[in-house]
Amino acid sequence: MLKFLKIHRPLAFTLLALVCFTLNSCGIYSLSGASVGEAETFQVNLFQNNADLVEPGIDRTFTNRLQDFIQGQTSLSLVNNGGDLIYEGEIVQYYVAPMTATSQNTAAQNRLTIAVNVRYYNNTDPEKDFEQRFSFYFDYGANEQLTGSTLDTALDEIFTRLTQDIFNASLTDW
Repeated sequence: MLKFLKIHRPLAFTLLALVCFTLNSCGIYSLSGASVGEAETFQVNLFQNNADLVEPGIDRTFTNRLQDFIQGQTSLSLVNNGGDLIYEGEIVQYYVAPMTATSQNTAAQNRLTIAVNVRYYNNTDPEKDFEQRFSFYFDYGANEQLTGSTLDTALDEIFTRLTQDIFNASLTDW
């Protein structure tokens, strides 16, 4: 095999380049497993915060994280309107609940849960449209305040999971 590669090195490089070009240029599949079909663009409308407890700014942060995730995983172009794929919805839950108790009947751990309702429209293949609720949580110690770095860490972990779940539901067949 090594002798073959030495003799046919130009052929091997040409075949490798052809395979890479073909996989990269078709645009239908990506290494992330995304299947965008005929779509070339996507848009993410602002996810309004309709939760009973409102944390300022998470609507914009979540919307940006979803846009960034889709851009990073596909070759789709982000547009403000008229996208082939459209994501919209609202943040419907943001709440903190005690998870475990101490022997003194106080909380030992709290859980922040965020849920979003997502409407996905695929204008190139309407059979893939859906409306679905996604949620995830972050546990933190009862002695910690949900502010500053604790809040930043919680939002980062929750939004990472939510964007992955939304991406998988809309663009992968897993």
